[in-house]
Amino acid sequence: MAPEPAPEWRTSAWLNTPEPLSLGGFRGRVVLLHAFQMLCPGCVAHGIPQAQRVAKLFEGAPLAVVGLHTVFEHHAAMGAESLRAFLYEYRVPFPVGIDAPGPAGDPIPRTMRAYAMQGTPTTILIDAQGRLRRQVFGVHDDLLLGAEIGSLLAEMEQQRLDATDAAGHCTDGRCEVGAGAATRDRLS
Repeated sequence: MAPEPAPEWRTSAWLNTPEPLSLGGFRGRVVLLHAFQMLCPGCVAHGIPQAQRVAKLFEGAPLAVVGLHTVFEHHAAMGAESLRAFLYEYRVPFPVGIDAPGPAGDPIPRTMRAYAMQGTPTTILIDAQGRLRRQVFGVHDDLLLGAEIGSLLAEMEQQRLDATDAAGHCTDGRCEVGAGAATRDRLS
């Protein structure tokens, strides 16, 4: 089954970024979306530190780490000011969106519902074309996550090479088909 487009994020505010972000703005990059609640023990002990490690280890790679504070319980205790202090205290460097509240008193925030999340922490991987590739509820293994990110980055690079190769190149009055395309045709 082909990967489906990831739902757009529905947020009420953004922290750690000068302007609001959208999923569409990350086309051409792999995205790790980390959904969390600041009062979730699994998020604090495992999810947030993992997202921080990914942001640091893949710095400079075409990968964006984005947090999503998606509150489905204890709403009054986890407002924007509390979250701002939390991000400062835990030294979270990446952008964090505040999931928009559900409609008509629905306790489940809009992005959480759009992704059918079961709770927090939830790790979501979105490929460079904006397609949902992996979603894991609970603690996600570091090695497995690294391998999944590496695969998506390699896939993205291969697509870039294939596009460049197929385009060919022109020099000194002649244009050639990409070498890889010509080779593939001969081998078929």
